[in-house]
Amino acid sequence: MLSLPPKLAAKLATPLQIGSVAVKSRVLQSPLSGVTDMVFRRLVRRYATESMMYTEMVSASELNHLRQLPKVMEVAPDEHPIGIQLFDCRPDFMGEAAQKAVAEGADTIDINMGCPVNKITRKGGGSSLLRQPEVAADIVRTVANAVGVPVTVKTRIGWNDEEINILDFAQQMEEAGAKMLVIHGRTRAQGYKGKARWEWIRRVKEILTIPVIANGDIFSVEAAIACLQETDADGVMCSRGTLGYPFLAGEIDHFFKTGSLLPPPTIAERLQCAKDHLLGLWEYKGKRGIYQSRKHLAWYTKGFPGAGELRDRLSRIENVEEGCLLLEEAIAANAER
Repeated sequence: MLSLPPKLAAKLATPLQIGSVAVKSRVLQSPLSGVTDMVFRRLVRRYATESMMYTEMVSASELNHLRQLPKVMEVAPDEHPIGIQLFDCRPDFMGEAAQKAVAEGADTIDINMGCPVNKITRKGGGSSLLRQPEVAADIVRTVANAVGVPVTVKTRIGWNDEEINILDFAQQMEEAGAKMLVIHGRTRAQGYKGKARWEWIRRVKEILTIPVIANGDIFSVEAAIACLQETDADGVMCSRGTLGYPFLAGEIDHFFKTGSLLPPPTIAERLQCAKDHLLGLWEYKGKRGIYQSRKHLAWYTKGFPGAGELRDRLSRIENVEEGCLLLEEAIAANAER
């Protein structure tokens, strides 16, 4: 039977303190580019009502040139607690962007120092900052001085196996003013391959006084518990495990708070969630939302008879009516599953 050790259960029963912000859940939903828009966040929030959410990452350089805030930065009044994630390598741009994010409603400012994508790293952002710790620290100091909300950092354990520098890097981020670190237990070179090396998260936790959140390979309640037992981290962040499965953060949070497992959603419930996601994207973004929905619908439609054919047809939908009809038929066909 799945259970929490008493010491861990006691920690999970208390709020996560991020500087001046107390969060009543130790399960966080990761910022994911092209995924964690307002529609997706609302679906996650259905099941994880008290979890910290994050926007998709926002370019501080783009904000510097735009007259109007981009849609990815939009925060609804009922979305709290929520952080807006920013990226760039220029401290002054980051400070100005952080002020705009706070004005939009951000409870915290998260700085992306972990994205491995070339188009981000070659401009000096994301995980390339692991190779520029002085610049990274300057960014944190500048942002912390620019805003009155806590500043957090999401990063990786290093650039590659020869440059695992997370211990020194993490200390510098805390000294610069970061109030929480989220650590993905992979190097930039790994991308999302191989296993997350949770042992490095444990080593960071041993030397910092601010909260440390574990990220990487959190695909189930069991994985979340195993991760916390190995790392002694202050919480977990769900990322790829929520693609097509916005139930995950809520399932983990429920177990952390009650010690009991929620029954997994039925196939029909998963497909109904997919339909809600499609409708939400249509209402929020119009035609562009239909095209964006295709990847989400592909993630939802796995693991049941006929999923492959349904996924193929959903990948070509041109309007909301077509998608809803396909999903309604699938829901009816899987009503008993």
